[in-house]
Amino acid sequence: MPPLYFQTITEVAELIREKKISPVEVTQELLARIEELDGRFKSYTTVMVDEAMEAAKAAEAEIALGKYRGALHGIPVAVKDLCFTKGVRTMGGSQALVDHVPSFDGTVVAKLKAAGAVLLGKLNMTEGAMGGYNPKFDVPVNPWHSERWAGASSSGSGVATAAGLCFGSLGSDTGGSIRFPAAACGTVGFKPTWGRVSRYGVLPLAESLDHVGPLTRSVADAGIMLEAIAGMDVNDPTSLSDGVPNMLEDIERGVKGIRIGFDAHYATHDIDEELAKAVVGSVEKLEALGAEIIDVQVPDMDPYSVVWPTLCSAEAVFAHESTYPSRREDYGPWFLGWLDKGAGVSGAEYAKANAMRAECVGHLKRVFQDIDVLVCPSMSAPAHPVTPEILYGPLPEFRAPKFQRFTVPFDFNGAPTLSVPCGLNSEDLPLSIQFVGKHLSEPLLCQVGHAYEQTTEPIHPQV
Repeated sequence: MPPLYFQTITEVAELIREKKISPVEVTQELLARIEELDGRFKSYTTVMVDEAMEAAKAAEAEIALGKYRGALHGIPVAVKDLCFTKGVRTMGGSQALVDHVPSFDGTVVAKLKAAGAVLLGKLNMTEGAMGGYNPKFDVPVNPWHSERWAGASSSGSGVATAAGLCFGSLGSDTGGSIRFPAAACGTVGFKPTWGRVSRYGVLPLAESLDHVGPLTRSVADAGIMLEAIAGMDVNDPTSLSDGVPNMLEDIERGVKGIRIGFDAHYATHDIDEELAKAVVGSVEKLEALGAEIIDVQVPDMDPYSVVWPTLCSAEAVFAHESTYPSRREDYGPWFLGWLDKGAGVSGAEYAKANAMRAECVGHLKRVFQDIDVLVCPSMSAPAHPVTPEILYGPLPEFRAPKFQRFTVPFDFNGAPTLSVPCGLNSEDLPLSIQFVGKHLSEPLLCQVGHAYEQTTEPIHPQV
């Protein structure tokens, strides 16, 4: 067994349920590890020591009385600092919100607490959940390599989960920011169907694209966390009324007979060679497990990805209307440039970009006509080199379309995606494969992802 801090939610939950370890002991160990290591990794912006210990003691007392709530009861987790927490600052990575102390918990936080989870704190992120950081805030450090990208917006979530500073975390994904940190930091990342998880009490970036979901160290853990936070919310009219299924009910059924679509050109052309080889090898493993691999043709996604900045930046201006432009001096150069870009988008430009989005969604519907799941990389290369200057801005020229080739299309159509580690490259950096499902197919993604995961060895950074 790995050290406690690298064990999965599933493993630790069993120890807690059997009273072989207490939530207080687990929480104390995690808080001590944060105290020891997070000055180096900078994943937390706020550590909620008193609140965490109070929740751990309450969980311990309930479990002692036989009132066990389930797999998250007594498990220390953390959330991206755009999830509202009652009485605790929620800043969204921005100096403009440094005094923002919510009077209520966001729905996802409330649901984690209802499941008995212990909230360790709030995790660092890029400003406004975009690509760069405010100079007043720390940049999370990738635990695999200190000079490599940690995955942008939900970077604190990826770093904390990978480094054993929580057992699972919540991130958000508007253009890839659950999948990017999962891939860069070697964790599982689960982006649910748009609307499956309430966004009430979550600071927005672009509301028509924003998704909230978990980052964990196993597929089963991701399913456990997603099941806890999913469901209709009367406070979020965009949340779906569909019931929340048991995400793990069929997780051990394997992939025999499941139709998995694969477009070798889409998945391997013009991307990192080692990653391409790993993806092909992963598909071969799935076929050996009994999956039916079906050749599909994914249209060129790059012309659609390039309109994402128009949609996202314009919606970001709306999201920040209470502080932009009135407090523009409080924004860092990266995100201020993004907001200024959005303020210059015309109605006609937004309409054209939205039409392109609809066209992309239509193409993807056809791709999925005869398959259950699509497989492709989570991003086009392992974590790339970065410098503080690059991360703090000013706003750079936007990245090549291939950077978001495997993420943006599935934000456009709101499909669920599951990113799973698929080994290490020659530099010992994580590689990641992505499973994409039809709307509301999260349990099937857990089934496929878990079956694939059993063919791999767990990976942990040397920290």
